[in-house]
Amino acid sequence: MDTDIALVAHPAEPPPMPYSATPIPESPNGWAAVGMLVLYFLLQAFVGAVIAAMVGLGVLLVDHTQPAAEIMRTIKALMARPNINVLLVAGALGGATAIMWWLVRSRWPQLWRRATVPGFGLAAPRDTSFYAIAVAAGIALPIIGGMLTQFLAQGHHVPQDIKQLGANASLAAKFVLMIVAIAIAPLIEELLFRGVLLSAWLKRLNVGWAVACTSLVFALVHLPDLKFLWYGLPNLAMLGAAFAWLRLKSNSLWPAVIAHGMNNLVTTVAWFFTMQSAT
Repeated sequence: MDTDIALVAHPAEPPPMPYSATPIPESPNGWAAVGMLVLYFLLQAFVGAVIAAMVGLGVLLVDHTQPAAEIMRTIKALMARPNINVLLVAGALGGATAIMWWLVRSRWPQLWRRATVPGFGLAAPRDTSFYAIAVAAGIALPIIGGMLTQFLAQGHHVPQDIKQLGANASLAAKFVLMIVAIAIAPLIEELLFRGVLLSAWLKRLNVGWAVACTSLVFALVHLPDLKFLWYGLPNLAMLGAAFAWLRLKSNSLWPAVIAHGMNNLVTTVAWFFTMQSAT
């Protein structure tokens, strides 16, 4: 009897794959985040220059028969008009915002809607009550911050670029300026400061230091609007910290955007009301 039995070798089953959570997307590094901020302000200058050049070209096409010196005087007079200045600023900010929005979303698509950091939080908050908290904070912060700034200023005048920009503008131009202040500026600034920059610095710093550093940078960036007067710095830093708190606690960027917009709304309405009373 043949005892040789052909043994068929069955391949061993592969071991079960260990469970692994979805990998966390890589957050931006510090240099990339700072670079985005610098690029944003450079883009404002570039887009503003392009718009001004287009206005000048329009004048040149209309008055091309005039001497060059006369054309230059016409362009300078046109650019000095308050309404033109407002539209120039609005166009520069709107154009820079659109470009930066596209750049950030293209550069870090996985972080765009991610709720927790690293992530930019373009998603609904974990609790809708944060919308109400954001509105309340946006109303209270300019009042508290204004009192703090006035106390530190000790009676000195506190200039504001936006207030001076809209001082002699028409009602329609003031409305455009308010739209920029309460909608466009908060949207892009929160994306850059509480989205990109905060996510980058949380890689190396604990939450407290990351919030403090981003709030300080936020304040320093806005200090030129106050003619570099130091007593505007604490209010601006307080705003940055409040917006960062909303971003982190709500797991969403939108409450910070809403609070920022409400803060700017209260402030601009107060400025324009004061200007109307003075006229």
